[in-house]
Amino acid sequence: MSGKKKTDAASGSAKAQPVSASLARAVSLHLEGKRKEALRELNTAIENGEQGADIYAAKGHIQFELEQYDDAVKTYEKLLGAAPQHPTANFNLGICYEKLGRWQEASDSFQKALEVDPQREEANLGWGICLLRQEKPEPAIACFDKVLASNPEHETALFGKAVALQLLWKFDEATSLYTKILAKNPQSEECLVNLITIGMARKEVAAIQEYSERLLSMRPHSQAALEGLATCAFHSNDFEAAARYCEKLVEFTPDHFERWFNLGVAQQKCGRTDAAAKAYGEAVRIRPDAKQAHVNLGIVLQEKGDLKAARENYERALQIAPDLADVIYNLASVLEQQGQKEQAEQLYAKLLARNPEWEDAWFRLGYLRLQRDDHRGAAEAFQNCVRKRTPWPEAQLNLGLAHWKLGMHEEAAKAFQAVLETDPSSLDAMRGLAAMAVEREDLPKALDLQAKLIESGERTPELFYNTGLLLQKSGQLDDAIKLYKEALTERPNFAEALLNLGHALKAKGSVDEARDYWRQALQQKPELAAGYFQA
Repeated sequence: MSGKKKTDAASGSAKAQPVSASLARAVSLHLEGKRKEALRELNTAIENGEQGADIYAAKGHIQFELEQYDDAVKTYEKLLGAAPQHPTANFNLGICYEKLGRWQEASDSFQKALEVDPQREEANLGWGICLLRQEKPEPAIACFDKVLASNPEHETALFGKAVALQLLWKFDEATSLYTKILAKNPQSEECLVNLITIGMARKEVAAIQEYSERLLSMRPHSQAALEGLATCAFHSNDFEAAARYCEKLVEFTPDHFERWFNLGVAQQKCGRTDAAAKAYGEAVRIRPDAKQAHVNLGIVLQEKGDLKAARENYERALQIAPDLADVIYNLASVLEQQGQKEQAEQLYAKLLARNPEWEDAWFRLGYLRLQRDDHRGAAEAFQNCVRKRTPWPEAQLNLGLAHWKLGMHEEAAKAFQAVLETDPSSLDAMRGLAAMAVEREDLPKALDLQAKLIESGERTPELFYNTGLLLQKSGQLDDAIKLYKEALTERPNFAEALLNLGHALKAKGSVDEARDYWRQALQQKPELAAGYFQA
């Protein structure tokens, strides 16, 4: 409200005008608090032909008090039709328009009131407020300045001017006026709210914290204060505090998208995926086309292992914005986890066509190609990886495997060796080099590498068996027998180890013991009997 509703003042004339009996009765009823009865008395007088300005002024006043603003507007318009220069009608009509949110009409009425009485402070004040409502801060300042010229400490005018300056992004001047008001009225919640807003616009965390805490001490459930403190908590990475503030905010406004989204972020940062999923779910309920909410919901659902729902949210985000590279990558990873490797590979390829520098996408593409034995395609992908990031042992290792499968032994050996240069204890690289040495029948190198694997703690039955074979071929029967037995300790039903242990024992002259191991081998794998009589 820009000012108090005004009734007509007594003229103070020595020669008083005759007063309507109906008006006198209406005044008496009004004094007794009987507003509706007073209004009926005035309506009866008008029906009986009384058309005096005082009758209409009184009627409009009572209608305003009864919050019958539309009716009051009609009454004041009739009054002004009969008396355009009426001293209070334009001002009171402006206040009624304010109550109805009809800001332009209110502005026009206050202007007319000032034409009748240029010194009327409340009319300038009301006009300034209407201009603010119409987002016209510069002319609003002129109105407030007229009030402040005669009354420099007028709080409403100071506040209105501060708001206008704030709308013009003149934050220093606005802050100066708000703090001036607070110096005299420390309980001004509106000033604190606007200072918090300015702090957010300027990203001044200390100011936001100060004014938010001050406001919260006055009003413990102030949404502006809680929002300000949540902002500070996010800025300082205090996500536990941010979650607490955001939880309170969504209690007050359960259909507020941004607050649910922010709660989801806070819960996600705290590692509470269930709570984060619930918050993001509320956010997409409120705003189904909010792509980032779908993306974040997809991420937490993927972390929870709910791949079906994660996929649905990623796909929804891509319907809204088809070129979201991060979402394409995430969707591909979900498809990969779901076993839909062909679709995943297609998405990685699509992503790389537009984003050829995406290292991780090259790696996933190479891995999927390697799994389906597209060794040339895998090698191409892993070559892109190692060109873009050095060192990258995992990519070098897979590049080595792809080259090995392509028969490119020299390139494979270089890749495995590059892994060992980065990580000398890499068992995978040593296995690759050892397997290649066996394949090329480079027994000394193969034995050396497999010995290193065993020394490194590798205890797989295949390693013991393969090393035993090498030792047996090189005539080191005792060591071969020992390693075959190690293989059988790890896997007692290892048929090939049983068979070759028998051969080694026979070569050592232990024929009966050899036959025992052969029998065990045939029990585990009867097909080993093929060719026995041709041996």
